[in-house]
Amino acid sequence: MRRPIGFRAPLLASILSLTGCADMSKLPESAAYGPDPQLPEPRRQKIPTVHVAKAIGWPPSAAPTPAPGLAVQRFAGDLQHPRWLYVLPNGDVLVAESDAPSKPEKNRGIRARIMDRVMKYAGSRTVSPDRITLLRDANGDGIAEVRSSFLEGLSSPFGMELVGDFLYIANTDALLRFPYTPGTLKINEPGVRVTDLPGGPINHHWTKNVIASPDGTKLYVAVGSNSNVGENGMANEERRAAILEVDAISGVSKVFASGLRNPVGMAWEPVTGVLWTVVNERDEIGSDLVPDYLTSVKPGGFYGWPYSYYGNHVDPRVRPSDPAQVARAIKPDYALGNHTASLGLTFYQDRLLPERYWGGAFIGQHGSWNRKPHSGYKVVFIPFSKGRPSGLPADVLTGFLNENGEAQGRPVGVVVDRDGALLVADDVGNTVWRVTQKPGLPVMGSTIPVM
Repeated sequence: MRRPIGFRAPLLASILSLTGCADMSKLPESAAYGPDPQLPEPRRQKIPTVHVAKAIGWPPSAAPTPAPGLAVQRFAGDLQHPRWLYVLPNGDVLVAESDAPSKPEKNRGIRARIMDRVMKYAGSRTVSPDRITLLRDANGDGIAEVRSSFLEGLSSPFGMELVGDFLYIANTDALLRFPYTPGTLKINEPGVRVTDLPGGPINHHWTKNVIASPDGTKLYVAVGSNSNVGENGMANEERRAAILEVDAISGVSKVFASGLRNPVGMAWEPVTGVLWTVVNERDEIGSDLVPDYLTSVKPGGFYGWPYSYYGNHVDPRVRPSDPAQVARAIKPDYALGNHTASLGLTFYQDRLLPERYWGGAFIGQHGSWNRKPHSGYKVVFIPFSKGRPSGLPADVLTGFLNENGEAQGRPVGVVVDRDGALLVADDVGNTVWRVTQKPGLPVMGSTIPVM
């Protein structure tokens, strides 16, 4: 008997997990890290591997496990699906409380509906709060005592960027500009629509991130693809799977770089001044493919999606193929593991944390659904030297999965606060965590000069 699509999510997830039980990773997670990851032959799957960590939240007083020499505390709790973070010059922290926008059921296939249920089981597909919340640590104890609803009535907001007296917010379908007064707890003025962003009824990757150029004249907006590998037609991928360059005043935009399946975190590397991004790669060709990655972004560069991955490795599912595009595809700089869902990115330019973190990149890995065993579900650090990755990743925060494989939390955005501590948005734990050096160790202070 055919069951209705609305039957309970845990049962649905269990059934889908069993359908993919034959596909287990044959390589250690470490094989998919670094500049030259192992890339086995793809395994085409009519039914994808679905291995979902059930979202349960943190038990009372529980917290992630910090790396040796670090300590972690709850900067703010009882949030509603906190996804992204931004630190204002006065030290106030903005949190985008957001989830995917609702989608019309009309013309949506059963596969899409099933995946919605799976994502809900994993802690997503909640009703989006559609707001930015301001957090303020008024007494400097590492805990936010002040909380204010800073901006409301948005549309699945994500990226935030302050340029002069204006705060830019990347909604799922538009880039908005608001006047900002330092120290204010709430913005009441209506926003100005700077430019439309790709949205629409499919809106497969809904998050839109934004970062300003160092001189503030340009804004760079990360826009994910409208599909896994173009199965919804390339007409639906216009200005997607790309980073857009937007004039901050006029809103005129162009594609800055393309072929990036789902770029999310962006940051300027402090030594070279080059833009870097983390990208979520494609699914459904096995637990050992394809690595998410960290890469520098070349103006006009094409990074392969959907025709190829990690340079010129052709995806056989994409029809028609495009050998010319494959030939010009740029190989990413650094693989971040298969299906880790690497989202957050920030370079560390302070000295509050131990010296081993100076100058490198912190990355928030939201965690896998298309891999057995699980991957990601942690915050990692990539060392840099002379503007390039220079070693293997190191775990910074772990323990988001418990011993039963359930998700107590899932890290997303990462940012450095005014004091040099690392803040981590946890959208399943509904918490912002604050990572500092373990008490009792010497603190160097100051920031690292840009060389």
